[in-house]
Amino acid sequence: MKIGTRGSPLALVQAHNVRDCLLAIHDGLALEIVIISTTGDQVQDRRLSEVGGKGLFTKEIQEALIDGRIDLAVHSMKDVETWLPDETEIAVVLEREDPRDAFLSPRAATLDELPAGAAIGTSSLRRQAQILHRRPELRVEMLRGNVQTRLRKLEEGVVDATLLALAGLKRLGNEGVAQSYIETDVILPAVAQGVVGLETRRDDARVRDLVAPLNHAPTWTRVTAERAMLAALDGSCHTPIGGLAELSPAGRLSLAGLVAMPDGSQLHRMSDEAPAGDAEALGTSLGQALRARMPADFFT
Repeated sequence: MKIGTRGSPLALVQAHNVRDCLLAIHDGLALEIVIISTTGDQVQDRRLSEVGGKGLFTKEIQEALIDGRIDLAVHSMKDVETWLPDETEIAVVLEREDPRDAFLSPRAATLDELPAGAAIGTSSLRRQAQILHRRPELRVEMLRGNVQTRLRKLEEGVVDATLLALAGLKRLGNEGVAQSYIETDVILPAVAQGVVGLETRRDDARVRDLVAPLNHAPTWTRVTAERAMLAALDGSCHTPIGGLAELSPAGRLSLAGLVAMPDGSQLHRMSDEAPAGDAEALGTSLGQALRARMPADFFT
């Protein structure tokens, strides 16, 4: 089985973890990791929204999957577009890591402690909108690159602070570089942040059966609700959207969603809950309610 992945350090950690999990349950299975360079990796000087959206991190990998050059694709689910190619499906999601954002800065311990006028670097419109809504006196500057690149730019003083997904830092063993973790009532994470997904060809029952034992059902339920909300919003990298679903021990699913103007001037956050079995309906309903809060032409 050939496992396709991006070549960033984080992507490789995730792919090797999938390989190790498969070897642990399928003794003697032959596995090969295939590194695929994506447009999102190659273009580092512009926002994703300016060059085609978050699918730029998955497009070439999905093409390799459809062509049969690989048999399984490993993705960070927050990078996966709402609508997949007809030939593929997300077959498995692994157990979710901490979905929060981490705050990194040599100048302050928290986002609220940054001095007025400080520059915070991010390429995420979701983060930008929530930062500016909370701290309109800060400057947001475009900052892209993998975790190591952004840490280096922070050390060089290109910006005064940045936000990174805590899940990625933890998987790389770098969570100690963060000054603090940002609670989700302050900055709502991206849909499916902290989740690794496995994409297969729809007609490849063999690979689907091999990876099926890796699926984490509670994470699947949470991601289903979040991605249904995103689909109802017709969300893309042009749209600041956040979403997080949580499961209670009693089997209730709560979903918080957010949509905002990129400059933070408007921000609408709503939440709802339902039985865990109604995850998709919950996401769709909340997405439609949030969509109704924004100007009619906002999503065009």
